Formats: sequence, C-alpha cells, structure tokens
Amino acid sequence: MSFFERYLSVWIGLCILTGVVCGVALPQLFQVVAGFEYANVNLVVAVFIWIMIYPMMVNVDFASLKDVGRKPRGLCITLVINWLVKPFTMAALGILFFEHVFAGLVDPQTAQEYIAGMILLGVAPCTAMVFVWSQLVRGDANYTLLQVSINDIIMVFAFAPIAALLLGVTDIVVPWETLLLSVVLYVVIPLAAGYVTRKLLDSSGNHEHIADFTARIKPFSVMGLLATVVLLFGFQAQTIIDKPLVIALIAIPLLIQSYAIFAVAYGWAYLWRVPFDTAAPAALIGTSNFFELAVAVAISLFGLNSGAALATVVGVLVEVPVMLSLVAFANRTRPHFAW
Repeated sequence: MSFFERYLSVWIGLCILTGVVCGVALPQLFQVVAGFEYANVNLVVAVFIWIMIYPMMVNVDFASLKDVGRKPRGLCITLVINWLVKPFTMAALGILFFEHVFAGLVDPQTAQEYIAGMILLGVAPCTAMVFVWSQLVRGDANYTLLQVSINDIIMVFAFAPIAALLLGVTDIVVPWETLLLSVVLYVVIPLAAGYVTRKLLDSSGNHEHIADFTARIKPFSVMGLLATVVLLFGFQAQTIIDKPLVIALIAIPLLIQSYAIFAVAYGWAYLWRVPFDTAAPAALIGTSNFFELAVAVAISLFGLNSGAALATVVGVLVEVPVMLSLVAFANRTRPHFAW
C-alpha cells in the first residue's frame, strides 16, 4: 500500500474536521451544493461516488460472471443478514435504547421518531459505497456486483413491507425516483462505463493494459471518497454543532448495530470457510446502509425536521468512519482465511 492509502483513516479524520469547519464557516456554499439534487439524491455527491466506484467496475470481468453462482455461500450470507437479521436487530436496539436506556433523556414522541429513523436505515442495504469498501479489501469485483444487484432487486419488493411491519404503519410511500435514480447513478452508469473501458483496453487480449489503467486511476477513487466525506459532513455541520448530545445518543445504538452485524456476518463466513475475497465484501454489504433512500423515506413520512430524519442523517455521519475501521480489521485478519 502507498503512504496515502496506508493512512487513509487519518485523511478521513481530517476531511471530517474540514467538512464541519467549512460547513459552519461557509454555509451558503454548502446550501448551493445541496441544491443540486433530484429526488433527494445530491448530484454532486453522486459524481464523487461515481468516481469512487468506476475503478472497481473496470475490474468486473463479464465473461466470468457466469461462474459466480458456483459460490452461493457468500450470497446467502449477504441476503440473510440484510433481510432476515439486520432490520429486526436495528429495531430491537432502537427500542432498547430509546424506550429504556435513554428514556429519561428524550421525550417519548421524539424517541419514537429516532427509532423509526433507525429502522429505515436497517431496512435499506447499501448500493453505492459497498463497491469502495470491497475495493479496499481487494474483494472479488464480480461477486460484489452480483451481491449488490440481487440486493437491489429484493429491495424493490421487500423494503416497503418490512418497513411497514416494523414501523407499524401500512402507508409507506417508497420514493421510487430516489430508488431507481440511485441504482442508475451508482450501479448502471459506472458499470456501463467500466465495461466500455475494459473492452477498449482489452481489445488485443492483453490484460496488463487493464491492470496499468486501474493502477493509474486508483488514486482518484480515494479522492472521490475524501471529497464525499467533506460534503456529507459540511451539509450537516450546523446540526453537529447544535445537537452534539442527540447525535451521540443516536450514534451509540448505530455503532453497536454496525459492529455486531459485521461480527455475525464475518464470523459466519469464517466458520463456513468462505474465501476472504467473498467473505469480507459480504460482511461489509450487510453492515452498510443505503442512506439516500432512508433519508428520503424519513422526510416523506415524518418531515424534514423530524427525529426520524435526524436519525438517518446520523447514520450517514457514522458510516464512513465505522466502515473504514471494519475494512482495516478485515485486512488485518485476512491471513486467517488462508484455507
């Protein structure tokens, strides 16, 4: 790893601080950037995420996609964790902390909104950033694409029923524009660009051209990640300054959920003897969240200034540091998967 990659967590920390400082000092600038959105998807953030994902998409070998079905265990772990475990443990932790542990610190109505926001995060598995985490652990690009694609298909049918069940309401309105636009921006477009790039580079059958190209553009992927972090924390800078205690209260169960889900998925993969390049992305997919969808639904159901919307925003804030720590842990434990 290069010096820049080795100390990525340091640069992330500096970007978080930069985002908060700039967000407080230059709120008008971030308001302008925040205005470039459609269907609750910020287009500037989408561009940076696209830059992050594109290098990994170039590594997707479409000719080998037909063989990923021979390794069903990683996909099984991803689907079970995302749809049969994660939403329900998130709801249980929300109830535990905001109806019992923090009962004296938050009024009951607001507590229910925080729980609702956590549930929406738990029901929305990640679509975009997963490709970045998979790349950082040198995961199987083809298999990660398969896992994310099947997750997206299931989400179309399962998101609303599971959210309705856990929220206790039946009129969940799924923002289809947000869902479909995110899939197009974060999966379809970079995948198509990666496919075209790969065909052009590999026209002579020389895979070294692909390796050289991805090595050259890899730094841009990390730069896209850092720029995204600055923007996300800049957007929420005033909230972080105004409500530090509330954010800390919401972050505690979210942190417990993230590390516990990763431990279950990663431990399961280890016991099932799943290869590391499949096991690590499977656990990371189960841990991360599709925060654009969760934020959009929270706003549509409870309002922009609701506790539910704030809870989903806190999910955005804690995700990058948490996922980086899990990436570091996975990379350190890679030798244990040398079957």
